[in-house]
Amino acid sequence: MAGAALAVGALAVTATLAIGCAAAGAASVRAVRLTATADAAALAAADAATGAVSGAPCDRAAEVAARGDATLARCVVDGPVATVAVATAVGPFAVRAQARAGPAP
Repeated sequence: MAGAALAVGALAVTATLAIGCAAAGAASVRAVRLTATADAAALAAADAATGAVSGAPCDRAAEVAARGDATLARCVVDGPVATVAVATAVGPFAVRAQARAGPAP
């Protein structure tokens, strides 16, 4: 009987660790995808700021962020340079990414 209780306890600990690792892994993958979304949003805002595409820079960034299942947390346009921050949540984890785009110096 003691062996069965030990086996059940070991299984419970293993399952808890597996679920925790899976959640952290999902948040990590989402963070990488969110970084790509931030890059795309910054490029879209910079394109709008330079006149390469029509529209307001921050509106363009918000559209791109929404397509990436994120929200635009911050958008700052300084001339042709755009800096954006996007955010989302993965379970209990808050994930945020920031990017900057503009012409080459």
